[in-house]
Amino acid sequence: MREIERKFLVSDDTFRREAFRSTHIAQGYLCSRRVTARVRIRGEEAFLTIKGKSHDGGLSRFEWERPIPVRCAEQLLRRCRGVVEKVRYEVRHGDHIWEVDCFEGDNEGLVVAEVELRATDEQPALPAWIWKEVTGVRYYHNSFLARYPYKSWLTNLAVSK
Repeated sequence: MREIERKFLVSDDTFRREAFRSTHIAQGYLCSRRVTARVRIRGEEAFLTIKGKSHDGGLSRFEWERPIPVRCAEQLLRRCRGVVEKVRYEVRHGDHIWEVDCFEGDNEGLVVAEVELRATDEQPALPAWIWKEVTGVRYYHNSFLARYPYKSWLTNLAVSK
């Protein structure tokens, strides 16, 4: 299966008024080199996901996902190097459902919206709360955020100057 999505930073929290669902997510990474293996607990469900290398400027990649027992996911999360926690809001806009992630913990303050597409050349209608596209920018990949949390970015930039 192939996943095609675009990713954006969000300008404000007006998306919350349009959301029809929100769910807490905790996810960690078992490996994240050329292939990413992710374990995720989303609400009362858990999944193991394998994602391949990105293509088309970060727009598409192989994705395989299967449900697993929550107790297994909890055990796997304890073995992950970093865990990303967030609340995901789902918002209908145009012909798409946007997923807006409000990160928690060491990634608090970061808000990212994703939209899944049917084709790489599809141009979805952008909601007013979309700010800047970050598709393909590795810093906004959850696997990167698990290792290098958003709150550490400014600290690391200040140290490197």
